[in-house]
Amino acid sequence: MPPKKQSHQVTMALPAGAAPVAELGKMLGMTGVNLVALKKEYDSLTAAQRGEIVPAVITIFDDRSFTLKLKTPPTSFLIKQALNGGKTLSRERLRAIAERKLPDLNTTDIEAAMRTVAGTARSMGVQVS
Repeated sequence: MPPKKQSHQVTMALPAGAAPVAELGKMLGMTGVNLVALKKEYDSLTAAQRGEIVPAVITIFDDRSFTLKLKTPPTSFLIKQALNGGKTLSRERLRAIAERKLPDLNTTDIEAAMRTVAGTARSMGVQVS
């Protein structure tokens, strides 16, 4: 049996546990993939993260099957969540965000990851202490 050929690949940032079918339809309707099955799989994989935005890389194959690869929430989302309305991000919270984002960053060094997250925070107008 020959390997499946990839026909489309889309990255979408969707609400965890509650992917809107309308948004999936806009991006993937032309592929002919089963949107309900895709939604169910995404929702079941992200149910524990409800309230967060979880990006997913959706790969569609010629036979209309699909794979999902979940990523970590966007850094800006995690920073806003950690601030709770404040304007200053503590080193402890910065480290926690960096540890969570580490699988998606191009480094394995936690200090470099913290500098990356701190740069995002500064660009958002957030002070890092």
